[in-house]
Amino acid sequence: MKLIIQIPCYNEAETLVVALNDLPKHIDGIDEIEYLIINDGSSDDTEQIALAWGVDYVVHFKRNLGLAKGFLAGIDLALRNGADIIVNTDADNQYCGEDIEKLVRPILEKKADIVIGERPIDDIESFSWIKKKLQRFGSRVVRIASKTDIPDAPSGFRAYSRKAAMRVNVHNEYTYTLETIVQAGRNKMAITSVPIRTNPELRKSRLMSSIAGYIKKSMLTILRAVLMYRPLKVFTLIGSVFLIIGALIGIRFIYYFVNGNGSGHVQSLILAAMMCIIGFQTFVTGLQADIISANRKLLEDIQYRVKKLEMGLLDPEGEKRKDDD
Repeated sequence: MKLIIQIPCYNEAETLVVALNDLPKHIDGIDEIEYLIINDGSSDDTEQIALAWGVDYVVHFKRNLGLAKGFLAGIDLALRNGADIIVNTDADNQYCGEDIEKLVRPILEKKADIVIGERPIDDIESFSWIKKKLQRFGSRVVRIASKTDIPDAPSGFRAYSRKAAMRVNVHNEYTYTLETIVQAGRNKMAITSVPIRTNPELRKSRLMSSIAGYIKKSMLTILRAVLMYRPLKVFTLIGSVFLIIGALIGIRFIYYFVNGNGSGHVQSLILAAMMCIIGFQTFVTGLQADIISANRKLLEDIQYRVKKLEMGLLDPEGEKRKDDD
């Protein structure tokens, strides 16, 4: 059983060694632990420091591509080097390295494919009151959107089994944390969380540059993920609002028409017709989006099988060569 711990990095020269030194060297049930960093266009000595420390793999980006791109690149390299479990943590040592054992335990016991570390949000002194509330609210929205019970959706401290890692797809450039939970929940993957500890803050968060920006990007990420995985439901809901409004306005016009005052309310009839047309067009758009979503799922299944073939988990005839669960 091979574990690869990956750390996305962007100008982390001051904190990286602290984070690396905190990582576990042995975990019961794990035969081999290796370390990987994603150098996301750093302009400092992040990569040199990591190599001097002795990391096994480095993903090098010539320019900053963002957290989501770095996460996916790390997952891909880890899979290509035989990882059975992949753990993602932060270079600022926010998470306690000893708790990686808590993350991988449900996967080792075959109880889950994805494990999210639940931070003690209310006890983190570096989080302002508004940030704590936003973290709670965001997690609640993700739980509803994904139909999971993950209490700390923005947490980047998480573990993936090989099977789950091969199915990961991130389409936004902001962060992978929210979208991957919605994706896992909607695809009915085995996902759970475990309580973890945090370390004192070494630097300010770069993901939340402003409250307004964080809210905007997070909501757009969640909305986009839901539209990708449940488009018909969303568009039907929106279309129904227009149809109901149109029907109510139409009933109002009929009432006046029956009472002999219809000529003075023709504009209501026009508005009712417009609302009904918009509602119907929105529903048709939902049907088209649902067909696209079905095609995307087929492409994801093909991508999954191609990855299994590339890693030797299937022979060309599709027979399983080794357990990938």
